[in-house]
Amino acid sequence: MTIRFKGGIIISYFSNQGKRLAVRTADPAKAKVKPMKKTYITSMPDHIGAFLKASRCFAALGINITRVNYNKAVDSHTLFIDAEGTEEQLAKADAELKKIGYLQSSANRSSVVLLEFCLRDVPGSVTDVLTLISEFNFNISYISSQENGTDYQDFKMGLYVDEPDAVSRFLTEAEKLCKVRAIEYNSSEKVYDNSIFYNTYVMGLSRMMGLSEEVKQALLVHVNLAMQTLDEKGLSPYRTFDSISKFAELLSKSKNRNFQPRISSHKITDNTEIILIEPPCGSNAAIIRSNGKYLFVDSGYACYSEEMLALLEKLIPDFGERQKTILITHADVDHCGLLPLFDEIIASHRSAVCLQNEYEGKNGYREQNPLHKPYINICKILTSYTPTQPEKIRVPWEERKNLTEPLTQIGIFDFEELHFEVYEGKGGHLPGEIVLIDYNHHIAFTGDIYINTRGLTPEQAEYNQYAPILMTSVDTDPKLCAEERKAIMQRLGVGNWQIFGAHGFKKEYSVNG
Repeated sequence: MTIRFKGGIIISYFSNQGKRLAVRTADPAKAKVKPMKKTYITSMPDHIGAFLKASRCFAALGINITRVNYNKAVDSHTLFIDAEGTEEQLAKADAELKKIGYLQSSANRSSVVLLEFCLRDVPGSVTDVLTLISEFNFNISYISSQENGTDYQDFKMGLYVDEPDAVSRFLTEAEKLCKVRAIEYNSSEKVYDNSIFYNTYVMGLSRMMGLSEEVKQALLVHVNLAMQTLDEKGLSPYRTFDSISKFAELLSKSKNRNFQPRISSHKITDNTEIILIEPPCGSNAAIIRSNGKYLFVDSGYACYSEEMLALLEKLIPDFGERQKTILITHADVDHCGLLPLFDEIIASHRSAVCLQNEYEGKNGYREQNPLHKPYINICKILTSYTPTQPEKIRVPWEERKNLTEPLTQIGIFDFEELHFEVYEGKGGHLPGEIVLIDYNHHIAFTGDIYINTRGLTPEQAEYNQYAPILMTSVDTDPKLCAEERKAIMQRLGVGNWQIFGAHGFKKEYSVNG
C-alpha cells in the first residue's frame, strides 16, 4: 500500500553521511521558525488502527506528513513517514513515538534468519526441528516445503529472533538433527521474510561494507525509496535488490589485501609516461608523469582510499609531501571518490557546479533524475563518498552555455610536454564530461564516453554489468552518447593513437591517411 500526500514541500533530507540538511522553508513570508523534514522509520504492530495512532500523534503536534510508504507484501511492520515541522515539534514527535513503541532503535537487535533444513521425506521428520525451534522461543515467519522426488525434503523457514547470539547455539543443536544451511536473499526466489525485510537487508549490506551505525539510517531510507519507486512503476524489486547486494559484495571482495588493480606503464616520450591503474570496481586512475611532475586523471571509489593511498606512495616518491593535482573527466561518484586527498581539482564548469551542489547538500546531476536518485545515494553510502571542498576546484576553460554539437572545443590544457585540446560533450553520459586530445603525441583521454570494453578484466566486466540494472542506463542519453563516441573517433587525425578510457585497458587505434 502506498499513500501519497500532495502539497508537502521537502524542507530537509538525509545526506549520505546520515546528517539532516535544511534546504528551504515552506512559506518564508509566514514562517518564524525554519521548518524541517525528517524521515521516521517506524516499527508498528500489524493491526487495525496502527497508522491512525501515529497520524494522530503528528496531527496533535501540528506536523505535516509529506510521504508515507508501507508494503505489507515486503515488510509487514516497517512504515516510512516523512514529516515536516519545526525542530521543537519533531523533537516532541520523537518522544511521543518512542512512548508508544513505534520508533526503531539501534538497540533493537531483532532479525529474521532464513534457514533451509534437509529432512528425510518420512512422516514426522519435521517434528524434532519444530520442537527445537520452540525450545529456543523463535517465531516462524515463513515456511515452504515441497517433495522433489528424492528421499529428502528441503524445508525453508524464516525464524524471527530477538537475540541473534542465540542463533549459533540453535544451529549447533539443529545440525545434530539434519543438514542446515543459511539462505541469502536473492532474485530467483520470493522474499522469505515478510516481517522486517528492510532491517535485514540493510544489516547485510552494512556488514559487507563495514558501515558505521550513523549511516545505516540513511541507507535504510534510500533502500525504501528505491522500493517505492519500483512499486509505483509496477516493477519487480527482486532483480534490482539482488544487483545492489552483488554490487556491495564485489566492492567488499576487493578490499584490503584483495585490492589488486591491474597496473601498466605507457611510455610517451623519454621524459613522459602514463601509469594506468585499473581497480576491479570503479573508474581507472591515470597518472601522467612528465619532467618529474605528476598529474592525475580520475580517482576511483572512496572505499578504496586507504588501498590507493598505499599504492600511490609506492609508485610516486615523496607522494605525501607533493602538491597533488587531479583532473576529472566528469563528476560521477566512481571518478571522484578520492578528491579529498588532492590539493587542486581541475574540472569543467558543469562538473564544478555538480561538485559544489553535492557539497551544499543539493542534488548532483545523477540525483536530479528521480529514477536514479535512490540508487546513486545507495552507491554513495556503500562507497563512503564524501563531497569535496569547492575552494579546491579550478575551472581553466570558458563556460559554453549552449552546446550544439556532440563535442565542442572549450579550450586547451598544457601539462609539461603534453598539449591537449579540450572538448566538452553535450551530456550523453553526464553533463560536464570532457575529452582531452593531444595531436602531437596521439593521446586521448575519453572518460566514460569511450571505453575499451574488450580490454576489461573479468572483475571489471562483472562490475560493469550492474550499473545499467541499478540506473536503467549508465548514460544520461544513450543515443547522444553514441554520437559523442563517433565524434571522438572522427576528430582523431592520421597516425597510431593511444586512447585511455576510464574503464578497461588502453585502446590502440590506427587512422590511415
